[in-house]
Amino acid sequence: MTEKKTKTKTVNIRNKRASFDYLLVDKYTAGLVLTGTEIKSIRAGKASLVDTFCFIHNGEVWVKNMYVAEYFYGSYNNHSARRDRKLLLNRKEIRKLQQSTKTPGFTLVPTLLFIDENGRAKLDIYLCRGKKEYDKRQTLKEKEDRREMDRQFKKY
Repeated sequence: MTEKKTKTKTVNIRNKRASFDYLLVDKYTAGLVLTGTEIKSIRAGKASLVDTFCFIHNGEVWVKNMYVAEYFYGSYNNHSARRDRKLLLNRKEIRKLQQSTKTPGFTLVPTLLFIDENGRAKLDIYLCRGKKEYDKRQTLKEKEDRREMDRQFKKY
């Protein structure tokens, strides 16, 4: 018997700006409600999380401003690129997020869009607190120090 080799391309679309602008507090993994052409575009890697955020409306969590390119082979069935998409979370998680976001300074930010082992699109969202300017400078300094230490370590 010959086993079928499956060549899977991993899809990991990151929001790199989120960890710089926010202090990441709590992580949640949510499913996405997508149309057929949207999942095909995501599997092709044609999506972006730049300037995206999540909000809670009527007990449902939504992601706003997430870019998913129109599918090339999609005809009149194609989706709009920046529509609001519903996230799938448990009621308990949604209630907890709703209470947390009511406190000032906290928000929900998506950080990673990926395809799980079952072929479903998932989104990692974090409960975040905004960083001040001096926190951002501290983060840059730590990153620069780590890079310098790695350079010194590689010499020896």
